[in-house]
Amino acid sequence: MTAGAGDSPAGRPAGRPADWDAGAYARVSTPQRDWSAAVLDRLRLSGDETVIDAGCGSGEVTAALLDRLPDGRVIAVDGSPSMIARAGERLAPAIAAGRVELLRRDLVELDLDRAADRVFSNAVFHWVPDQPRLFRRLAAALRPGGRLVAEYGGRGNVAAQEEAIARVAAEPRYREWLAGYRSPWTFAGPEETAEWLLAAGFERPECWLEERTARPEDPRGFFEASFLAPIRERLPADLFPRFLEEALAAMGHPTGFEYIRLNIDARRA
Repeated sequence: MTAGAGDSPAGRPAGRPADWDAGAYARVSTPQRDWSAAVLDRLRLSGDETVIDAGCGSGEVTAALLDRLPDGRVIAVDGSPSMIARAGERLAPAIAAGRVELLRRDLVELDLDRAADRVFSNAVFHWVPDQPRLFRRLAAALRPGGRLVAEYGGRGNVAAQEEAIARVAAEPRYREWLAGYRSPWTFAGPEETAEWLLAAGFERPECWLEERTARPEDPRGFFEASFLAPIRERLPADLFPRFLEEALAAMGHPTGFEYIRLNIDARRA
């Protein structure tokens, strides 16, 4: 969803919420959509390629990708039922025209009949605990020479938000539901990511970190929809609003959120 903490889910590996509120996420995820333009630019498309959108979310960025493929097609993959449903509505004309294939699939289980030219992903891969396996499946989905271009949460990403959520989750009033709670995100660095890509069958991987600040129009809604999906799934409905207020207070009711993004550009050998 094309989408971190604050980003979109793509499947349901261990630790992931079962589903997301796709409508709420689509309303507040403007920062992620804005950041996706630079990732799309790095694809360097001719316009006739087949591109996998790995973690298409609610389809907004998929539509922007499709605009760059006048003679191509997109295989849009996501594991969230509500995201797939919303993407289906958003992309219905392109699906009917055969320009988009929509798949509800966990990325680490991805298996396609025909290899693609590119894999694009925006704000997704940090939701996948087994990243070496993820890269093996993506390499298998690409033709030789095909490229993987992605951006997602990297080492040190949203540290303040993680700390605040963990501190509030440890309060006695939440212990019954949140005992043993762990962050659902895997924020890797460029060095280990490059090693995983090489082992998966990519060559000359370029991986680098980049600092960014998200300033959403609705900080409260952004924080709730983006960061607290795993908490909402575990807490009773009448207790979640209190958790939300306490987590926001623990961060000083921020209007902006600091991110560290991990960028990938790699070619299948």
